[in-house]
Amino acid sequence: MMPEAFVLFKTEPTRERDVYLTLSGNKSVAEVHVLYGEFDLLVRVSSDDSSELSGMLIQDFRQIPGVRETQTMIAVDY
Repeated sequence: MMPEAFVLFKTEPTRERDVYLTLSGNKSVAEVHVLYGEFDLLVRVSSDDSSELSGMLIQDFRQIPGVRETQTMIAVDY
């Protein structure tokens, strides 16, 4: 299984669509969903290796204009 994670995003008010479109254009993003509640977006990402996934989560996603906060859950298989 390729390394995979689910990431919850809080965005600045009125920036949800901009962040959504930016994430949708990322080749490692498999799914983007709009949420209503504490978080604004749910994203499923996968990568060829864990170091690439880590870099994407730590550096790339947090640098997207309009992102206020992320919460990441790494997925594993039994």
